[in-house]
Amino acid sequence: MPTYILMTKLAPEASKEIKKRATLGRAWLEQVREKCPEVKFVAHYALLGAYDFIDIYEAPNAEIAAKVSMISLANGAFESQSWTAIPYKRFIELAEEI
Repeated sequence: MPTYILMTKLAPEASKEIKKRATLGRAWLEQVREKCPEVKFVAHYALLGAYDFIDIYEAPNAEIAAKVSMISLANGAFESQSWTAIPYKRFIELAEEI
């Protein structure tokens, strides 16, 4: 299954509710699991920088990855991007084909 990186930046209003983050985060995860049961999460990190969270997950296709981003936007994200991730070894193999 393809790997995706979800980069999330919270809206200013959501950032003010930092003490509720655990509850809000669980609610988001429950929605993703309900609406996208085929998604498998690999890692979740909070960040200090341009984005607030990074999630690494596997999904069967870009449409399901888009749904994960849309669920984030519907739950207080100001910005949510899903990027395709290619394993480094495969990247090298592709480069050798050029």
